[in-house]
Amino acid sequence: MAGRRTNNKRPASLPANVITETSAGGVVFKRTPTGVRLALVLDPYAKWTFAKGHVEKGESLAQAAVRETEEEMGLSGLKVVAPLGRIELWFRDRYRPETKGSLIHKYVHFFLMEAPTHAKGRPQRSEKIRRVIWVGLRRVMAQSSYRDVLPMLVKMRRLLRERGVLAPTDGAMAVSPPPVTAPTVASTRSPAAKHSLPGNKHRRHRRRRRFRERIIQKSSK
Repeated sequence: MAGRRTNNKRPASLPANVITETSAGGVVFKRTPTGVRLALVLDPYAKWTFAKGHVEKGESLAQAAVRETEEEMGLSGLKVVAPLGRIELWFRDRYRPETKGSLIHKYVHFFLMEAPTHAKGRPQRSEKIRRVIWVGLRRVMAQSSYRDVLPMLVKMRRLLRERGVLAPTDGAMAVSPPPVTAPTVASTRSPAAKHSLPGNKHRRHRRRRRFRERIIQKSSK
């Protein structure tokens, strides 16, 4: 489930009510006549990210990732290509009555998935998913709101090149990426949404860009 304010850093002091959870999600791409496109969802905090959710009893990580991704994005026919890795999140649960206020330590396992060429998607409003968009790889790397997924995006680019889905030069991250026009979001969005979308020339955007460049330079060595 998307939509909780997260932090990938372990808190300095841990309270007694820390809850450990496991989730799984998908980084989805499709092949189109104009090139490879990847899907992003706009979560309740106006952040562009990838679909994910809890692993249910009896499910494998891959099964849970496909189910949650198809539900949150309104897709069907997703095929798992390869695992992309795991990230850790720390956050205070603000929604579920049974864990509200608790500190959550979540492990999220992501998988690279391919969608049919004609796939469009539909946001799962009941889970507060606002939008589903399809963009190019360069734009995904510039637009993703959460920095901890960048190493997975670098790995995804490598996997797509190895499988011949991307040409060697496709999806290359420029040192100074061109400005990206933000998709129009409904006027009902929160004021914070403006600052979460690309194209705003403020200090946080510049810091995020420098961080991406360091990650990509290290991954290219």
